[in-house]
Amino acid sequence: MGLSWQQGPLAASAIGRFLVPEPLPQRLLFAEPLRRRMRVRFEGEWIADSEDVVLLHEPARYPVAYFPRAAVAPDVLQPLDTVTRHRDLGATSWFAVHVGDRTVQRAAWQHTSLPPYAGELEDRIAFAWRAMDAFYEEDERIVGHAADAYHRNDIRSTSRHLVVRVGDRVIADSVEPLVLYESGFAPRWYVPRADIDESALTPVDGQTFCPYKGLASYYDIGDVKGAAWSYREAWPEVARVRDMVSFEPDKVSVLLDDKVLSLEPGQKVTPHGIDRGLTADEITNEPAA
Repeated sequence: MGLSWQQGPLAASAIGRFLVPEPLPQRLLFAEPLRRRMRVRFEGEWIADSEDVVLLHEPARYPVAYFPRAAVAPDVLQPLDTVTRHRDLGATSWFAVHVGDRTVQRAAWQHTSLPPYAGELEDRIAFAWRAMDAFYEEDERIVGHAADAYHRNDIRSTSRHLVVRVGDRVIADSVEPLVLYESGFAPRWYVPRADIDESALTPVDGQTFCPYKGLASYYDIGDVKGAAWSYREAWPEVARVRDMVSFEPDKVSVLLDDKVLSLEPGQKVTPHGIDRGLTADEITNEPAA
């Protein structure tokens, strides 16, 4: 997903390679100016606000935003005795974040012994995403993690014949599917509901969310659990797949032009790093600006 996540070019599981004579290091970190105004909200206050944010891309983690120390509100950061060591960036000092009567431990950090080649992060603070109330770009909330400029979704119409079966039962039959190409993932095929036997779909409790597409609802098909999903209120950026249904090719038979699809590398979502836990609550319980 994006530059360093899933199968992006800086990820450990990248499907492409750099055409260079010598192997690259197993871990490549990439820092760049975000070039967007970002703000952090905590306990009803803006505690950080800057147009000079640096985004750090680290293999197998979502992008992390680093704010200039001067852009953080006074008296918000309370130094802790906790010091950990980042495998690439050295000693990391931790802070509690305090506003009013509320204090959250280990809610922010700073790399304090950076190697010479990582000067972009000097005197910068990162905030634990879930410890804050919200992050914004200008006046719009960003959910999940800092937006990765290298992540994109491209949606294409096609007249290819897509059929979904469970045993002898045809669940879907369409010559008007859409294919969604998402950074770091193999293609996903979405079927209009008019081409689906919806009596075969049993909605299940629980949703997940994607920071780029919105809330996903899931369906069982008979005894096959989690066989399909739909972004019923997909975000405007991917509105073309709104309320369409996609099927898991490792759980049901999905045929494209009579060719059986299999679970390609990159189709299964890789669990994210320990710093984040993405839950649907980030959207359904979104606080007001």
